[in-house]
Amino acid sequence: MIILFTDFGLEGPYTGQVQAVLQQQASGVPVISLFADLTPFDVQPAAYLLPAYSNGFPPGSVFLCVVDPGVGGNRPAVVVKADGRWYVGPDEGLFAILTRRAHHVKCWALPHPTTASPSFHARDVFAPLAARLARDGAFGAAPVATAARARPEWPDELHRVVYIDRYGNALTGVRAVAATGASTLNIKGHALSRARTFTDRPSGTAFWYANSNGLVEIAVNRGRADRLLDIAVGTPFELS
Repeated sequence: MIILFTDFGLEGPYTGQVQAVLQQQASGVPVISLFADLTPFDVQPAAYLLPAYSNGFPPGSVFLCVVDPGVGGNRPAVVVKADGRWYVGPDEGLFAILTRRAHHVKCWALPHPTTASPSFHARDVFAPLAARLARDGAFGAAPVATAARARPEWPDELHRVVYIDRYGNALTGVRAVAATGASTLNIKGHALSRARTFTDRPSGTAFWYANSNGLVEIAVNRGRADRLLDIAVGTPFELS
């Protein structure tokens, strides 16, 4: 299967144009839109979401990953194979946390086709490559071994909000296993206690918990944490 992980949104033509290429070049391969609403132009929060949410997919899955503020520039196009799954996209740090945590990693750089639009590499470079990998399990061109951009300045656990879902829940860049001994999450003057799930707290009450994909998440039972706590992607917090 091919999994889309992008900041394109569902409005407008971009996701549809990418899906059209995949349908034409890998007919019969399921295409799943995992994230279409990653924070535009912001690679770092997406980098912490990718390993958490790709873990549930089987080996051989192909992830088309595009958060690409440098589109048309000189950043390389890469293919990463991490723990049996393929990842295709621009290398601006999006694969840094994934490759740091994976047990088995290989990475290749590929040239951009001269016919590609300089402003839509997702459609013209990465979608055909993802389709080829899903269809044939091969590149179709001689790759050059490389290493994904490492981003050593990024911490193993990012104590910031990295995504707000449609319910107003705030996902963070901290893995739940790294917060095992914590009981309180402090964010914008609010001290939130830990809960197991939503119904452990009264309606309208904010709390934090370990979400179903292994990340620390901030939520409100039957309410929106982003509005109640006035938080957004990038808001910092502390665990104690």
